Amino acid sequence: MIMHTNLHDRLPRDFYLQSTEKVAEALLGCLLVRVLADGRILSGRISETEAYVGEWDTACHTSSGKTARNQVMYGPGGLAYVYFVYGLHNMLNVVTEGEGKGCAVLIRGVIPEEGIETMKKNRGGKIPLTDGPARLTQAFQISREHNGLDLVTSRDMFITPGYREASSAVIRTPRIGIDYAEEKDKQALLRFVLRTGSG
Repeated sequence: MIMHTNLHDRLPRDFYLQSTEKVAEALLGCLLVRVLADGRILSGRISETEAYVGEWDTACHTSSGKTARNQVMYGPGGLAYVYFVYGLHNMLNVVTEGEGKGCAVLIRGVIPEEGIETMKKNRGGKIPLTDGPARLTQAFQISREHNGLDLVTSRDMFITPGYREASSAVIRTPRIGIDYAEEKDKQALLRFVLRTGSG
C-alpha cells in the first residue's frame, strides 16, 4: 500500500508534546515527508525509532545539561534536532514533550514510498536506501541546515499520520550504539521497530 502524500495533513503540535516513549511508538507507520527546493517529494513510512527521555537518561544528549549542540532539544515538541556524528553522518531526531524537557526521538529507519529514484541517486545507488539513521538522512537530503526546523509549520519537512498494516507488530528492544550509557539505560526497552506481515 502506497499513500499519496497530503501536504496539509501533518501531525499537530499536541502529538509531539506527549511522553517521549509514546511518541516514539506512535511515530511508527507515520510518513516522513521531505519537499525539495524544486518541489519533488520524498516520503517514507517510519519503521524504527528510539526514545531519549531527558537529562536523567545517560544515553541522551542532554544528560550533561544544556549545550550549544543540544539546545534545540530544549525547545517545544515538534522541532527537528539534527546532529552530525563521526564527521560523516547526520542524524534526524524529533524533539518531544514540553519546552525545557530535553527529550527527543531518533528516527532510525523508514520504508521508502515516494521519490525512490531520487533517493537512489542521493545514496549513490547504495542499498539499503533508508534502513538506518545515516542512510535515511542521505536519501532524504537532510542536513544540519534542518536543525531547529519546526515540523509542525515547515514546508520543507514534516510528518503525516500515515498508516499501519493490520498485521503489523511493534517490537521493543534496547537501543543501539549506546555503550557509553549506564547499564540501566543500555538495557531500557526504548527502541521501537515496526514489523509487518510481509516480513
